[in-house]
Amino acid sequence: MIDDPEKTALFISRLKELLPIDAGVAKELQRSLAEKSPEIPIPARCQVVDVLNLGDEGGVACCLDIGGSDTAAVHIVSITHLLFDRRSPLFRDIDTYQRRRIKKLKKQRGRGF
Repeated sequence: MIDDPEKTALFISRLKELLPIDAGVAKELQRSLAEKSPEIPIPARCQVVDVLNLGDEGGVACCLDIGGSDTAAVHIVSITHLLFDRRSPLFRDIDTYQRRRIKKLKKQRGRGF
C-alpha cells in the first residue's frame, strides 16, 4: 500500500476546505496537457477546483480549471505534478505527501512492480 487511507482522507478533506487552490503546472505536465488538448492554451498557473483519491494507482488527484467552463476536456492530474506556493497553509502537508508518494513509487518500481 502506497498511501495510508486514513491520512489520505484527512489530507483530502483539509485540501477541500481551501478550494480553489492556486497551483503551478510543471513544464512536463504543460507539454502533456497541450498534446492532449491542443485547442486550449495551457497556462503556467491554474486553480485546483476539486481533489479526489484515486487509490494506490493514482493517489491524490486534482481537478484543474483550465480553459474555463466552456472547455470539453476535463483535466485531472496527480498532485505530484503540481507546484504550490510555500506560503500556502498546507504547503508542508502537500510537500510531504508529494515526496513520500514519489519515494514509495520509485521503491516499488525497483522491486519489479
